[in-house]
Amino acid sequence: MSFNIRGAIMSNIQGSSVQDVEATIQDALKNGEEKMLPGLGVLFEVYWKNADEEQKDQLCQQISQGLQ
Repeated sequence: MSFNIRGAIMSNIQGSSVQDVEATIQDALKNGEEKMLPGLGVLFEVYWKNADEEQKDQLCQQISQGLQ
């Protein structure tokens, strides 16, 4: 039996407000629970698919700097 994690997460967050998205991210980072990582990954995927090239470059630079 296969479970579509991405689909389940998208279903749960569909229609979320800006405040809901921010609260989800803040909660995931605050609690630091491993089970939140797939949700953050899906949110990142949504961002990436909707970002233009400049936004993608900027994000990659910020992440790279944060890893230094």
